[in-house]
Amino acid sequence: MTTTVATPQTRATRRAPASDRSTAENRLGQRLVAPAVLLMLLVTAWPMIQALYLSLFRYRLTTPDDREFIGLGNYLTVLGDGLFWKVTLNTVIIMVVTVAVELVIGFAFAMVMHRIVFARGVMRTSILIPYGIITVVSAFAWQFTFSINNGWVNSWFAWLPWIGTDTNWYGGHWSAMFAIMVSEIWKTTPFMSLLLLAGLSQVSEDMLEAAQVDGATWWQRLWKVILPNMRAAIMVAVLFRALDAFRIFDNIYIMTKGAQNTQSSSFLTYRQVIEQFQLGMGSALSVLLFLTVLLLAFLIVRLFRVDLAQARGEG
Repeated sequence: MTTTVATPQTRATRRAPASDRSTAENRLGQRLVAPAVLLMLLVTAWPMIQALYLSLFRYRLTTPDDREFIGLGNYLTVLGDGLFWKVTLNTVIIMVVTVAVELVIGFAFAMVMHRIVFARGVMRTSILIPYGIITVVSAFAWQFTFSINNGWVNSWFAWLPWIGTDTNWYGGHWSAMFAIMVSEIWKTTPFMSLLLLAGLSQVSEDMLEAAQVDGATWWQRLWKVILPNMRAAIMVAVLFRALDAFRIFDNIYIMTKGAQNTQSSSFLTYRQVIEQFQLGMGSALSVLLFLTVLLLAFLIVRLFRVDLAQARGEG
């Protein structure tokens, strides 16, 4: 009895070669994206290099002449501070909860917008209205909404056992976090639904009809046909929203100003630079935030493992 060991060369030969169309599209895409990438690098490269450089110094704006090179000292201070990890945990919780809820609600909205026939344009425009409102304006509106004095949440939902007319939403950590997440979900769910609608429109009606003829229920068609064919669109929607939610700042600044331990990573960076004038420490926090966002993007892409060629029907 003989056994055959698959070498890297034999494994490579088993992979289906890329089609001429896929290769041509990849090259065309690279040429089209190159000018935008170069422009973004020109605009962002210098601030990024400057932030990395300043993060290596003990540098306070109130004493600009007293700048001292400390290497990785700022990073060691940040990583050894419990406040940094609490803030990071807050940011992760906000990101996970808001993106998960937006994915469910956004998919429901996308299904409605995709299937509705009467007044389709009015329906789609109405759903997208919250996303068109400036974040600061919507944050002020939600701050008023959860106000203990004149907000309508307490009066409308006082029939619930855990809500009363005198409930102070900003008086505790989790209640304040809940208010922040509600404002974020309301604001950005339309964006999620718009991205999912684009993916939903790519699902073949012939496949859905064939599954229905074979006796598949609505749930079976959803799990076996619709969602697998929307995997690329779901990845893009989750990626964009997760990166945006991880950088949340406006809602926290307007609604709580970081009180009740509701700070986010961006808000902590703002406080170090703007309020405490610690430019070196703030630069270190911004670099860590940038690296975390890159790691998050990598993990999301790896999690979904989307083959774009297969998504186009070439795999």
